[in-house]
Amino acid sequence: TMSFFGFGQSAELELVLSDGESRRRGEHKTEEGKKEKYFLFYDGETVSGRVVLTLKHPNKRLEHQGIKVEFIGQIELYYDRGNHHEFVSLVKDLARPGEFTQSQTFDFEFTHVEKPYESYTGQNVKLRYFLRATVSRRLNDVVKEMDIVVHTLSTYPELNSSIKMEVGIEDCLHIEFEYNKSKYHLKDVIVGKIYFLLVRIKIKHMEIDIIKRETTGTGPNVYHENDTIAKYEIMDGAPVRGESIPIRLFLAGYELTPTMRDINKKFSVRYYLNLVLIDEEERRYFKQQEVVLWRKGDIVRKSMSHQAAIASQRFEGTSSHTEAKTPSQPAENNGRQ
Repeated sequence: TMSFFGFGQSAELELVLSDGESRRRGEHKTEEGKKEKYFLFYDGETVSGRVVLTLKHPNKRLEHQGIKVEFIGQIELYYDRGNHHEFVSLVKDLARPGEFTQSQTFDFEFTHVEKPYESYTGQNVKLRYFLRATVSRRLNDVVKEMDIVVHTLSTYPELNSSIKMEVGIEDCLHIEFEYNKSKYHLKDVIVGKIYFLLVRIKIKHMEIDIIKRETTGTGPNVYHENDTIAKYEIMDGAPVRGESIPIRLFLAGYELTPTMRDINKKFSVRYYLNLVLIDEEERRYFKQQEVVLWRKGDIVRKSMSHQAAIASQRFEGTSSHTEAKTPSQPAENNGRQ
């Protein structure tokens, strides 16, 4: 990074995670739509490592006003780029003002960090977590950032009723459709069936779409962005009365996130199954139904004490969408959403 005075930076910063060799990485989409791999964290996990300061000219002194490292969770709305809404902001001071004559390494640890929301890059909004190391200087700070990805795990929803609906046009068409559940994890299979009770229009095509609706902003400044994630053909050709068509839609192949409701009062992400019928005159008939998507935890909670396990089960019984905590967390935190 060049300062506006034309002098190059006299020092370089590097952020190194202490468990970087063993930590899993998660794929995440950048704003440009590319997929990158980042270190993957869960709510309650400690974030620790070291900041490495390397002097580019070993014989020259580096004066500074202090060194710090921050852990930040923030939401950025693309229509309001200047404002970053921080919902997590932790700071550790690593060095007081002074000067360096040689390269240095500073250890840091943010213990059991609350990371309440899932990382998300959408059409109009971005939720990101990152570490930022800063050497404060009079003219130009030396700054280094490292993004991480956070996944929010959920436990199995206790109430997961099937969806049954009738849809029709009077005296022309009457169908019933059924999906086996209303809540699906991201690697789940949607199983269902469609039953034709009355068919007096010539249907030539039928499909199910998965639609993602991203809502950002509040009041008069609400933006809805609909994105068709998947189109799944159920039928090509005309059905007859009494015919029943099975549905099996595998979610694992699609780019899905968990359902997000009113995240920090800034945005929501919801998913809908859209049943679409097209007749021979290219008229479209459709019926939309919201489904809840959730991320299944592969962290096993074996290390929880028996009482904590019972308490958490009791709590999960009262909520259909409870976060699974990592085993490293204290038991009493298990009741927090």
